[in-house]
Amino acid sequence: MPQLLHLDSSADLSNSVSRAVTAHFSDVWHEQSPDHSVIHRDLHRDPLPHLPTSAMHWAPHLRTPDEAVPPEAEALQKTLIDEVISADVVVIGAPMYNWSVPSTLKAWIDYVHVPGVTVPFDGPTRPLQGKPVVVVSSRGNEYGAGTPDFGTDHAVPLLQQVLGAALGMDLFVVVVDLTLATRVPAMATLVPRSRDSLDTAWVAVADLAARLG
Repeated sequence: MPQLLHLDSSADLSNSVSRAVTAHFSDVWHEQSPDHSVIHRDLHRDPLPHLPTSAMHWAPHLRTPDEAVPPEAEALQKTLIDEVISADVVVIGAPMYNWSVPSTLKAWIDYVHVPGVTVPFDGPTRPLQGKPVVVVSSRGNEYGAGTPDFGTDHAVPLLQQVLGAALGMDLFVVVVDLTLATRVPAMATLVPRSRDSLDTAWVAVADLAARLG
């Protein structure tokens, strides 16, 4: 049975653009077949605790003898890693917070990026190699080439490095720009471009969901 792992991290539970777009992806993906299932993990409503020890950055066999991990933390890490490994497709809502990702999403990354388990270290271990992951990056401004804030997006590059380069996943990035245009009076003239960006993302995730489903 094909399975989608759907992660949300926005703290906005009413008007979040990233939540709307990931939900659209999930809906279209689920519509591809009755046997398509979805696991939804809301990292804001049910936040993960920060790692209790740096030993969890390593596979058990790579830890030093004096490094101990609480059993409940070990079990949680195994659950999170098993979730992403067992998924056929992953979709992640990653709104830009202070030019990076929400701390709740970063906590999830810290649990699943583990040398010797999900990342090669002392062997060719890379169980997520080639697994499709769709990242929906919503942001209040514009950060593309030619814009004044080009080069200050530290959200997408982080996810490209971790999910793509390190974990080896097949990464697709869908960007929604100017999400603050309808909220900030000084950006009112940008509302049409904001809507165009959302419309483009809406179509893009539907196409990806149909193709990956």
